[in-house]
Amino acid sequence: MTARYVPRGAILLTAALTATLGAGSPAVAAEHPRAADRGVWDRLAECESGGNWHIDTGNGYYGGLQFLRSTWASYGGERYARYPHHAAPAEQVEVADRLRDARGGYGAWPGCARRLRLPL
Repeated sequence: MTARYVPRGAILLTAALTATLGAGSPAVAAEHPRAADRGVWDRLAECESGGNWHIDTGNGYYGGLQFLRSTWASYGGERYARYPHHAAPAEQVEVADRLRDARGGYGAWPGCARRLRLPL
C-alpha cells in the first residue's frame, strides 16, 4: 500500500465533521475533502457575516469570513484583491484555508467556531 499525503486541515476537518455529523455521514466519506471544506466555510460565513461574501460594514472586518485587512494580506489575499470583500468567495476560502492550516484550526473565528463545534 502506498502512503498518501493528507493535509493537516483535511484531518482536522474530518475530525470536526465526524464529531458533528457522525462517522456514517456521506459528508465525512467524501472523496475530496476540499469539497466538504467549502460546506464548512459556507456555514462559518453564514455565522460571521450572514453569508454575505462581499460585506463591508465599516467595522474593520471584510468579506464572508470577516478578515482583518492585515490578516488577509499576511496570508496572500492581496494576490486576488486589496480587500477581502472584493475577492470571490472561492478566493476568500483559499486564504482562509491557509490561515486555518497555519494556526492548526478555526481559532481565527473563535465565536462561530465554538458555535459550529469546529476545532480551535
